[in-house]
Amino acid sequence: MTHRGEQPASDSMVSPERAAEIEDVIERITRWAAARKDVLGLLLVGSCARNAARPDSDIDLVLLTDEITRYADNTWADELNLGKPTRVRPWGPITERRFRTNTGLEVEINISSLEWANAAPVDPGTRQVVTDGARILYDPGDTLITLLRACRP
Repeated sequence: MTHRGEQPASDSMVSPERAAEIEDVIERITRWAAARKDVLGLLLVGSCARNAARPDSDIDLVLLTDEITRYADNTWADELNLGKPTRVRPWGPITERRFRTNTGLEVEINISSLEWANAAPVDPGTRQVVTDGARILYDPGDTLITLLRACRP
């Protein structure tokens, strides 16, 4: 039974199948990123990073690279089998690329240079993204751990 204004618990929980799909996509992208010399960091952000995914949640990632031009089209995404590209949008130093898998799961990969993760000082927009939930997936140069430490209260 729910109280007025509350959603049933089943509406707020991800099914075991969707949870497994989310983890599979995250692991696949992490392995791919770690094998690329141009990837300088990979950060999971948002509800998945907070372990608070809902049935309508997407996977939000920040990919840091020193070769932005490699990501000017979706050729790289074909390697990841992310599904259909649905949106490309610039957000300051980041370019959002959104995909939809054949099951409807949305994957948002926000691509930027190391500038986005500058911790001296941390950009207010970056701070908001990080403090809303962040989990480091790949950080060979400790850039992301430095950023997360700088964002701690």
